[in-house]
Amino acid sequence: MLRKEKETARRRRKKRVSSKVRGTPERPRLCVFKSSRHIYAQLIDDLRGQTLVAASSQDSELRGIERGRKKVEMARRVGTLIAAKALAKQVQKVVFDRNGFLYHGRVKALADAAREQGLDF
Repeated sequence: MLRKEKETARRRRKKRVSSKVRGTPERPRLCVFKSSRHIYAQLIDDLRGQTLVAASSQDSELRGIERGRKKVEMARRVGTLIAAKALAKQVQKVVFDRNGFLYHGRVKALADAAREQGLDF
């Protein structure tokens, strides 16, 4: 599949899912974005338009261990970090938004790690 077709398919999936998934103060949206090198996660309250917590593979807590790690392992660590930050803010339930990406590989690893740390989605 060509790069443009792949991106078009992702945007179509994102539009379809985004129309149904909304974050609230009680149950914010866990939004995941991945680039070719890094992965990012945020908890978003869509009613207020506010990001509550954010974590990425570029965070200072993970920066020293980034070298030599596989991308899936870094995604697991970001999932653990976002869950720890969320629980520190008294957030336990979230709505998962994969942002049009397939639930496979790094996205799945991040979600599984967040669930193991105590986030409910």
